Amino acid sequence: MLSYILLDKKFLILLFMINFLGTIYGYYWYGSQLEITPPIFIPFVPDSPTASLFFTIFLLFFIFWKNIPYIEALAIVSLFKYGVWAVVMNLLTVATGGNIGEAGYMLIASHLGMAIQGLLYAPYYKIKLRHLTLAGIVVLHNDIIDYVFGQMPIYSDLTEYMNEIGYFTFWLSVVSVLLAYYLTVHKKQRHI
Repeated sequence: MLSYILLDKKFLILLFMINFLGTIYGYYWYGSQLEITPPIFIPFVPDSPTASLFFTIFLLFFIFWKNIPYIEALAIVSLFKYGVWAVVMNLLTVATGGNIGEAGYMLIASHLGMAIQGLLYAPYYKIKLRHLTLAGIVVLHNDIIDYVFGQMPIYSDLTEYMNEIGYFTFWLSVVSVLLAYYLTVHKKQRHI
């Protein structure tokens, strides 16, 4: 039943539109941070919208039954990583006494959806180890830009925990790559 839904063209088009609009909104949401970001770091700041952009591109090709493994690897790894990361950061904001408001709860729901949708399409990706290697390099490089060069997303209530958040983010990147490997490369090798 789930496969039927995930492969239905109307559902794929709907999911494409949701991700397309969510990606645009995500870049808009980062607008104030991008205004104060040095130009060299701009490509590395809007993490979640870039993750959903990768998935939107995947969906566009998948609607026509085409695969683009490098984009698929970037999508599954970054969707899971940044989806989980945003949920955790918003929950930490609440736990430390901050107020996230309705927009924060909307971000929790939408980012949880990001993480899940990337995993649901894992059986349909044509990812190999080389594709995941590139995705791993990209997300770990982004961690360095964020936490060594100070370009991480701004959560003012959490600024005193940047070292701990950077450590958590590094390991979340590793887990994201390993999970993507398990769901794509490893599972397909077992079925050969």
